[in-house]
Amino acid sequence: MTPILFAGFPQGSSLGLVAASEWLGLPYRVARVHMPDDMLSEAYGRLNGRRETPALILENGQPLTENLAIAHWMASRDTDHRISFAPGSGDSLRMHQLMAFLNTSFTGAFSPLWAAMENPSMPDDVKQVLQHHGREAVALRHTQLEAMIGEGPYLVGERPTLADAIFIGVARWADFHSAVDPRAHPKVQALKARLEADPAVQFAHAVEDGLPATGSGAMVGLVPLAEAIALARPTTGTTSHDIDHSADGRRMAA
Repeated sequence: MTPILFAGFPQGSSLGLVAASEWLGLPYRVARVHMPDDMLSEAYGRLNGRRETPALILENGQPLTENLAIAHWMASRDTDHRISFAPGSGDSLRMHQLMAFLNTSFTGAFSPLWAAMENPSMPDDVKQVLQHHGREAVALRHTQLEAMIGEGPYLVGERPTLADAIFIGVARWADFHSAVDPRAHPKVQALKARLEADPAVQFAHAVEDGLPATGSGAMVGLVPLAEAIALARPTTGTTSHDIDHSADGRRMAA
């Protein structure tokens, strides 16, 4: 079975994983997940009890969740090192360091802003406190990321990697929430602009928006959400024994 990536919209962090799948170039399919409505369904809860995106169904039907776990699975299939580096190398360690920061501190800084926006019954004074705290937290993490970015065109080296994918899925939230002054973080803004101009990222935006677009050819189709969920193997948890990294596990058919 061709792997199926469950990509949330609107503004899903999974946009970056769609772009990374394009860069990787191996066959995959996408199931679009409207947030939060689709995630609150009983069916989606069986796929991911935390009712979050992204999620992935592997070749053997095993569900896999969490950005970093899915990114690690993608790296394990990246034998040509298109979006990653040789395990244990300095570049690989730096990539994983940046991915960890982006997936925890950087992403988490936006939580107060999302909470203020997504709770219409919240008292105005509470909402204002959350918005103030969120903007301060987002600005701090942008300042920290600015200091981490080197002189190259991408986060690690001369080409986009999984670190850039994790970044671009979330970086656009700063504009959405009007959370930072772009002029204060020129390296972050330059990286974001470079990635937004990338054909794979533009394709990921089109998939998110439900618009027709031509990608690399790696995406072999969209799958209706209910159909995609039905293909998942029932599970109570993912173990290392359930995830097939073998050569046979990389053979896929649409």
